[in-house]
Amino acid sequence: MTIEIKAPTLPESVPDGTIATWYKQVGDSVTRDELLVDIETDKVVIEVVSPTDGVLQEILKETGDTIVSNQAIGTVAAGEATAAAPTAAPAAEPVAAPAASAAATSAPASPAAKKMIAENNVDAAAIAGTGKAGRITKEDVASALTAPATAPMAVSNGRLEERVPMSRLRAKVAERLLHASQSTAMLTTFNEVNMAPVMEIRNRYKQEFEKAHDGVRLGFMSFFVRACTEALKRYPAVNASLDGADIVYHGYQDIGVAVSSPRGLVVPVLRNSDNMSLAHIEKGIRDFGEKARDGKLAIEDMTGGTFTISNGGVFGSLLSTPILNPPQTAILGMHKIQERPMAVDGQVVVLPMMYLALSYDHRMIDGKEAVQFLVTVKDLLEDPTRLLLEI
Repeated sequence: MTIEIKAPTLPESVPDGTIATWYKQVGDSVTRDELLVDIETDKVVIEVVSPTDGVLQEILKETGDTIVSNQAIGTVAAGEATAAAPTAAPAAEPVAAPAASAAATSAPASPAAKKMIAENNVDAAAIAGTGKAGRITKEDVASALTAPATAPMAVSNGRLEERVPMSRLRAKVAERLLHASQSTAMLTTFNEVNMAPVMEIRNRYKQEFEKAHDGVRLGFMSFFVRACTEALKRYPAVNASLDGADIVYHGYQDIGVAVSSPRGLVVPVLRNSDNMSLAHIEKGIRDFGEKARDGKLAIEDMTGGTFTISNGGVFGSLLSTPILNPPQTAILGMHKIQERPMAVDGQVVVLPMMYLALSYDHRMIDGKEAVQFLVTVKDLLEDPTRLLLEI
């Protein structure tokens, strides 16, 4: 019996996808729920598994082909998994060697490893996987890249260069950023916050907090999410979005947290942040980070959002102007904590300071509201005892 392998149902916000990688070839044995192919969309990579035990009979959509929801991309001959294998072959070294070679050729790779393989045009069959069941890890690809090259490609002037197709995700991010800069009246206002109070509370309670909340660590981002949530309730225009000629004022706060993944920038969303404790926020951010690293973020994780926080400080950025994430009206940029001499009560004191940047759409938010929103965030962070720790 022949069973179709179908692409998954894509949400309305994702009209189509692209076949990224087939892990099996026609004639290969497959087992139920075994990974067969990756489909790359504008937001995530979706893994498609075998619907049954059998043999991969046909590949209808090759790597690079565009597919839509529920489209047939291949077929499996059900119940014929043993037909492709030798029926009476004694255990001998000549048989084992080709089997090992075949395993190496079709060895699965982690999402991060697949990203590096695609970007650097590496032959996956030449990489020895050190992960579980021979899975190729990101470190395995990195080791292959640092190994001496045997046959590099050179251009006519003798210098090396490599041409790699842009991934759908990175192309979509570029398209959205360009659209935001061209279609909005974007301005940025700046302020600075003394991080000493937050750092003091974090250092004082971090061990007790981690013990009370099952290993969840207390970081800075949860304080910013809570501070922004409170400020958004006071200034609803900053929490609004644009829908055609209408401004939609949201009665809830869904805060997106920009995360750098191996495939590019993604913005998973913390839903109803007003109902989240610091521990729930930290756990949510940790889980999103792990999913982004492993390529496991679902489209639902990144859909919606009424406000975004971007933290360039983790990479050392001292100051920047974040770009809006349409249709949202504002985005907060966090930066590196830098000790600087500050005037306090007529005295020069060295304090850990952070620059904050709020980019906003001036069509919907007046400068006064933007400045007051940012000052509110600053005040809440400099008096964090108003933010409940729940320990």
